[in-house]
Amino acid sequence: MVFSSLLFLFRFLPIVLLLYFIAPGKLKNLVLFLMSLVFYAWGEPVYVVLMLFSTVVDYTHGMLVHRFKEKGQIKKAQMAVASSVVINLALLCFFKYSDFLINNLNDLFGLHIANLNLGLPIGISFYTFQTMSYTIDVYRGDAKVQKNIISFGAYVALFPQLIAGPIVQYKTVDEQLNNRMVTWDGFAYGVRRFVTGLGKKVLLANNIGLLWDNIKDLSLGNGELSVLTAWIGALAYAFQIYFDFSGYSDMAIGLGAMFGFRFNENFNYPYESRSITEFWRRWHISLGTWFREYVYIPLGGNRCSRSRQIRNILLVWALTGIWHGASWNFMIWGIYFGLLLVVEKLWLKKFLEKLPGWVRNVYTMFLVLISWMIFAFDAMKDGAIYIGKMFGMGAFGAWDEKALYILSSYGVILVVLIIASTQLPKRVYELVINKLGRESLLSGVITNVMLIAVFILSVAFIVDASYNPFLYFRF
Repeated sequence: MVFSSLLFLFRFLPIVLLLYFIAPGKLKNLVLFLMSLVFYAWGEPVYVVLMLFSTVVDYTHGMLVHRFKEKGQIKKAQMAVASSVVINLALLCFFKYSDFLINNLNDLFGLHIANLNLGLPIGISFYTFQTMSYTIDVYRGDAKVQKNIISFGAYVALFPQLIAGPIVQYKTVDEQLNNRMVTWDGFAYGVRRFVTGLGKKVLLANNIGLLWDNIKDLSLGNGELSVLTAWIGALAYAFQIYFDFSGYSDMAIGLGAMFGFRFNENFNYPYESRSITEFWRRWHISLGTWFREYVYIPLGGNRCSRSRQIRNILLVWALTGIWHGASWNFMIWGIYFGLLLVVEKLWLKKFLEKLPGWVRNVYTMFLVLISWMIFAFDAMKDGAIYIGKMFGMGAFGAWDEKALYILSSYGVILVVLIIASTQLPKRVYELVINKLGRESLLSGVITNVMLIAVFILSVAFIVDASYNPFLYFRF
């Protein structure tokens, strides 16, 4: 069940909201917990057991860490943290990377081990990282132990951010789990944020995704791609993955607000970045924060020798890459960014700061577009061929009639996507609303009419279209 589906919009969500608001305060977490399990079971009924297992394991380990620390038994507390991390990583690796490991062993040693062909539990990459953060936060003293297993279960299974994040660290919602209040303003903000995300996903990501799929299929089918067509395809995928994922994050943040939660932002106009370093401060912020706090800094971060700092960056980014999927292209994608960050931090930073802002943005987007082509093709050979065509190797000329036809057909939406990926629409809206007065009737009417229009258009597209993928389901 995805947020951009009629089932979710007109059945599941209204029922959950009704049950949540009629439930007494002490039972609200129980409602969220049970309905989140229903949400998960809709697509993965068997793996609900796995989620319940993770909930019990990490709840128990959190209690053990708390008890050992109270008694001053620090080594035992550390062992409990290590046990929690090992169990979570073992589950993640078993379900996500077993066949990847088997295939590589078969290729390397000429073996014939059969694949396990396990279905990937939806959202396992997200909720295992969340539950690990709980035990670590309790050990560090950054969060209080959660003694109510229902409240902890609601945190683990919370459906707004269950499938694709943002990765919610326990310490950021520690107090909210048992002490939160839904106000009319907060609920209205949640609705606005949800509808905005729905529009980004359905109206923008889905439409440009069709173009990318056509160009990708053409490339895989040995079709003749011009250089221009290849670059249009890279741009289309860049916009699809941004509006798809950021739209889903907006919907998750909006849903959280409807239930009284305040989730941290996950995207901050990353395509406005003027360096790769800045890009990764703006893209998938929750993942970058998780790796920085739980891997990079414990390794020594940048408070160590240059050689160790380089090692730390490359290791973190290799892990970031493989976190996205059990395929070598994700590992290469992660190392690609790791190398770029090393070069920027240690050598390029001062030079980039002297360049005009637009040049730095072009530099950043050029490297980001290349990265998305590594990311998009599971088979590295296919990705390499596509990137080669972007630079004229094996391409059918610089441009052709097909490229010009694509530009004429998709030119308007590409311009819309470029503008929508910047802060310009937000600034124009804020300017108009401020001039009219935020509390004025007219500003309220304008805002509500815009939201209703986006919602109606999105529903119309969902009803009419069969194309409604979500890219991060496979991660």
